[in-house]
Amino acid sequence: MTADPAALLAALVASDEPFALLSRPERPHRCGGHDPADIELLRGSIRDVEALADIPLDEDGMPREVLALVPYQQIRERGYDVPAEDSPLRCLLVEDRAELAREQLLTALPARVPALHGGAFDVSDARYAEVVRTVIEEEIGRGEGANFVIRRDYLADVEGAADAAGARTAALAWFRALLERERGAYWTFAIVAGDRILVGASPEAHVVARDGEVLMNPISGTFRHGEAPPTREALAEFLASTKETEELFMVVDEEMKMMSAVCSDGGRITGPHLKQMSRLTHTEYMLRGRSALDPRDVLRETMFAPTVTGSPMQNACTVIGRHEAGPRGYYSGVAALFTPNGAGGHALDAPILIRTAYLEDGRLRVPVGATLVRHSDPDGEVAETLAKSAGVLGAIGALPARTGAAGGAPDLAADPGIGELLASRNATLARFWLEPQSAAPGPLAGAEALIVDAEDRFTTMLAHQLRHLGVQAEVLPWDAVTPERAAAAQLLVAGPGPGDPRDPASARMATLRALIRARLERSQPLLAVCLSHQLLCQELGLELAPLPAPHQGVPRTVDLFAGIGPARIGFYNTFAARVAPGTAQLAAQAPGSLRPLAAEVAADPGTGIVHALRGEGFASVQGHLESVLSRDGIAVLEALTAHALAGTR
Repeated sequence: MTADPAALLAALVASDEPFALLSRPERPHRCGGHDPADIELLRGSIRDVEALADIPLDEDGMPREVLALVPYQQIRERGYDVPAEDSPLRCLLVEDRAELAREQLLTALPARVPALHGGAFDVSDARYAEVVRTVIEEEIGRGEGANFVIRRDYLADVEGAADAAGARTAALAWFRALLERERGAYWTFAIVAGDRILVGASPEAHVVARDGEVLMNPISGTFRHGEAPPTREALAEFLASTKETEELFMVVDEEMKMMSAVCSDGGRITGPHLKQMSRLTHTEYMLRGRSALDPRDVLRETMFAPTVTGSPMQNACTVIGRHEAGPRGYYSGVAALFTPNGAGGHALDAPILIRTAYLEDGRLRVPVGATLVRHSDPDGEVAETLAKSAGVLGAIGALPARTGAAGGAPDLAADPGIGELLASRNATLARFWLEPQSAAPGPLAGAEALIVDAEDRFTTMLAHQLRHLGVQAEVLPWDAVTPERAAAAQLLVAGPGPGDPRDPASARMATLRALIRARLERSQPLLAVCLSHQLLCQELGLELAPLPAPHQGVPRTVDLFAGIGPARIGFYNTFAARVAPGTAQLAAQAPGSLRPLAAEVAADPGTGIVHALRGEGFASVQGHLESVLSRDGIAVLEALTAHALAGTR
């Protein structure tokens, strides 16, 4: 440290200069040999911009460092429907940076956290539990998606923080408290950017782009152990939980959709690992891939983490709008640090803005949410929001703080038994996404496909797998596919999506149904997946009905056709078509068709639920062959695609 830390902090409190203090223990060493444990101090000026592309990474031809606060509403850049609000895309244009020795800085930071008054959640425990029930029954239970994150906010008045100096002092005190009391954070930070003050300890790196590599770090599954460190036995029981395991797999699937959109190699999965914090332990994976995109484009295509929104992402935004009490602000957005890399470009390091305290006009706000899945327990999700907020609230004085500094708990990830339990989670996952892929020409080389995206970006993973098989694949949204464009495609892949396929008012369902019908009428190759499989079943005269319980994020082994056999496949469906148990063949007259259609049927022998169909020039499957849950997905995809294309190659 080149300056007296107390004098430096006093100057920051007394001025109106924007600044950020960042603890990033996992950052690479910077030039000059600074210790990654050092605290970075960034100072500069503020500029608000409209779009990610407007973030000013270059000034007069010279690369510059920028810390951008990206609000949740920025997801509108992806065409998603979220209401506008007053949280800007705010950039701290770094004009000066310093590396501050952690221990020296800690002694200079204010030790007393300001008192809080009138603290309470804006949504009561009882009301939040009711929201959980509603989301499970009316959203997940009606096919709107696999999981959704609904937040509530802890609010309190902060003593002495009504003026600028008091607010800055409070932010510095909270920063010290989090450094001392919280463990396992990816970033611990205090950001003072005009009238926006954020202090937090985020566990999760949303996206990192550095030297052509993109990393994402989905964290899900929450073991609540409170003040006491977790025991091996309790942690082992948590790791055996089907709910917690499937919850993590669902967010990995959602982030692999993003990886497949930005990475030429589709991305690879490593893990799972443990993320131990002061009162919680999470499970996590690391996703890695190669990309040549501008880091701003990487950030745009990965807005935002399913761990704080839901899946599929587009519909999650709609569901959030229906059930949350007010605007999110920066909650679930990111703090994105763009740093010149010395080669004319920028590295990106962007943690999710969670476990964060906001100081607004002398008032504290701590947003927190729980991931709601088909088998969520409402009281358990209430408890999860309390546990997730406890690390921040305990540090800043809203709850009793932990005794002693962070870091004293045993490292259970090093326990061989715990390591085996974690590794066993991968036994049924798709090796395609876990291992390097062959660069040899695919078995379907020369084929071309148009993939219709029905508002579920599983299509990006599907496209990557088809390209691996040798198919030249293009993805278009459903409302951009004209009848002429669809008719010109060698293979039309009608994709998955949320919603009720029986909805007569849905333009999306009507468009997909028309595309499927046209392919059948013209005897043109067709592959239909999940939602589109259901619509194909309708066209062939089968009725659709809700399942007794949604199969959202459920891996199942099902019997398929001769030459394919039993296959382990991931399912994300609430509706299904049925035939009489034992039915192996189906004859139908498709509407408008000049010929009858015959189809082989793969169905559950007990319930008659249809898993897949195939006939002359078409095939369909209810499950998601591209999912990380689909151990046998790539083999089944190859077989069904080859069947649909038979006679055209």
